[in-house]
Amino acid sequence: MTDVLPQPDCSLKAVCEPLERCCLDQLEEPGSKRPPNTGARLWGRVRSKLLRQKLDPQTVETKNWHTDVIEMNGQIKVEFSMKFTSRDMSLKRTPSKKQTGVFGVKISVVTKRERSKVPYIVRQCVEEVEKRGIEEVGIYRISGVATDIQALKAVFDANNKDILLMLSDMDINAIAGTLKLYFRELPEPLLTDRLYPAFMEGIALSDPAAKENCMMHLLRSLPDPNLITFLFLLEHLKRVAEKEPVNKMSLHNLATVFGPTLLRPSEVESKAHLTSAADIWSHDVMAQVQVLLYYLQHPPISFAELKRNTLYFSTDV
Repeated sequence: MTDVLPQPDCSLKAVCEPLERCCLDQLEEPGSKRPPNTGARLWGRVRSKLLRQKLDPQTVETKNWHTDVIEMNGQIKVEFSMKFTSRDMSLKRTPSKKQTGVFGVKISVVTKRERSKVPYIVRQCVEEVEKRGIEEVGIYRISGVATDIQALKAVFDANNKDILLMLSDMDINAIAGTLKLYFRELPEPLLTDRLYPAFMEGIALSDPAAKENCMMHLLRSLPDPNLITFLFLLEHLKRVAEKEPVNKMSLHNLATVFGPTLLRPSEVESKAHLTSAADIWSHDVMAQVQVLLYYLQHPPISFAELKRNTLYFSTDV
């Protein structure tokens, strides 16, 4: 039997039938109003229970959809379907063949087309999370329903005029998942392939002053669209962490979720291939988390201030 363990980018993709079809009324008093996001919270409980179960290896390795039923508290039966995607495939960055959308397209291409500093999808997802999801327990950690995320992806790629209406009606965990998926599917990481080795070296420096100089210099070396988007996301994640007493998402939790997504190189060397669930916390992954945590714990970083210091630091290196 095989243990299926939670992962930062979990490779077990499950799509649940509409949870409202479950016997939710058994949990409610007559005349009571169902709490918001009841379906998503129930799905989170189902997913947690599923990940604790032992699955047959042949079931896990098959490429076909597998249907199963989970009973909860003797009151609810949830039918769901799932299929397994290898970790190599789920972690691979796949550039989009068509450059008309936003997923899998270089961030510089998207911002130039939109005539914006930060991609529209990033701004809208962040705005929605801050509007009604910033106090949601486990925001960015709890996965949204895969079909909802794929629906949002399609709408953003098509630049559908109903984007805002769809966002306002969508479960907040699906919106958070769409934002993560956008960064995960960039052709190269937001902090770029070119600078990745330098980020790994910089975060390992033991001298605080040397580390500060190095880490700030690396930010100044990013292309403007990448840097502005990174600083925008950074301030958003800090605001999320301010609600930690309610949402249970600390700076470290957020760095764990977003670090590998923002830094993982587009080309994975053979030595870095993961072969077991235990390998997920490899040295590189922990370093990726530490890089983002460093910036999250840093005082506010100004784009203008970074650029003012560019000439000074470039002649000093």
